[in-house]
Amino acid sequence: MTAERSYESAVARVEEIIRRLDSGDAGLRETLDLVHEGRDLVEYCASELEAVSRDLEELHLEELVTRLEAGRR
Repeated sequence: MTAERSYESAVARVEEIIRRLDSGDAGLRETLDLVHEGRDLVEYCASELEAVSRDLEELHLEELVTRLEAGRR
């Protein structure tokens, strides 16, 4: 994957890997390589989702603080 990896491109590549593995056309070495690549991509996607989740939680907390402060006035 390139340095400019995105969540969407990683998901698309995982889907390609799954199709290739499901086809049964991959040899032993290719299967192993695809499984390793897929694992790395899934880990990347999970970390991206966690980061986005943290950002959303922060935004939500900031919004709540703003509302609470506005209510005090």
